[in-house]
Amino acid sequence: MTTETHTILRDARRIVVKVGSSLVTNEGRGLDEQAIGEWCRQLSALVRDGRELIMVSSGAIAEGMKRLGWQQRPHALNELQAAAAVGQMGLAQMYETQLRHNGLGSAQVLLTHADLADRERYLNARSTLLTLLSHGVLPVINENDTVVNDEIKFGDNDTLGALVANLVEADALIILTDQKGLYSADPRVDPAATFVHTARAGDAQLEAMAGGAGSSIGKGGMITKILAAKRAAGSGASTVIAWGRESDVLLRLTKGEAIGTLLVAPTQKQQARKQWMADHLQLRGAITVDKGAVDKVRQEGKSLLPIGMTAVEGEFSRGEVIAILDPQGVEIARGLANYASAEARLLCRKPSGEIEALLGCIAEPEMVHRDNLVLSLIP
Repeated sequence: MTTETHTILRDARRIVVKVGSSLVTNEGRGLDEQAIGEWCRQLSALVRDGRELIMVSSGAIAEGMKRLGWQQRPHALNELQAAAAVGQMGLAQMYETQLRHNGLGSAQVLLTHADLADRERYLNARSTLLTLLSHGVLPVINENDTVVNDEIKFGDNDTLGALVANLVEADALIILTDQKGLYSADPRVDPAATFVHTARAGDAQLEAMAGGAGSSIGKGGMITKILAAKRAAGSGASTVIAWGRESDVLLRLTKGEAIGTLLVAPTQKQQARKQWMADHLQLRGAITVDKGAVDKVRQEGKSLLPIGMTAVEGEFSRGEVIAILDPQGVEIARGLANYASAEARLLCRKPSGEIEALLGCIAEPEMVHRDNLVLSLIP
């Protein structure tokens, strides 16, 4: 491993950690209190170190099976959903107890892929998670298996972990599993299999190396982890796949130690985000701003506030990419709208302190936050 790859986890400030059901439930024997306690101790230490951590934890269905006395994972959807509902109680209780024991507050967040596909719910989920992190609370996320159907049949929490990494723009995704990492072939079958220490996320060869699911308890396999790393890399997050029972695995990884397989994102976080906005061919609307706002945005790198807005064009929803135009109609920047077009029209020329009175609530004090803004090339 190169020095550069050692620094990725060491420098990561916002990290999503995903643990698989076979680890959480000790191969289906029930919640592994000691293992969960170990991860919670390490997570708490990292938060005290100034990092932001999110846990994506499998295990609800497996724990529910144990509580219901079922030996085999059921196939019927209603039974899977019942097991998830029963198991989620124990899972949330275990994390809350262990994190509180280590002096850290926690929050339960249940998500579905549908929550992240719908723009409004996506932004609400993002806002909630970032607010929790700002208060030093560790969100524990699981898929809302009680209300979804195809997610239970085909989905997996590796994908959810990657989607959460995209959602909060994490610097890194750590997938803790019952394997040491990725091998060139299945080591249980091929004695010539070699360990992959580092590779580029999204490399097509990785998918060929990964076999099928390795455990009867969960749904994932190495292939889902490879695909999750590829997805996480889309927002600039690198992924580590490591053995969850490795001593102090999270603490050692974040000190730069080479453990498991590191799949490096080819683009950096800010680059990936800004490129995505810059590449938008169809903008749903535009906002014209005064000269003072042009200077704030272009020269000082500030957010766009409603008071600098003079006109709104088009129809757009919160979270869509819009153009920001100078008084002559030239595009100076583009970014993600914090307010829909109808709301934006009411906010033109108004100070941020009046947003709540005008709209009845306040989503953000800015129309476009500087982190969600990319300057346009002006000829």
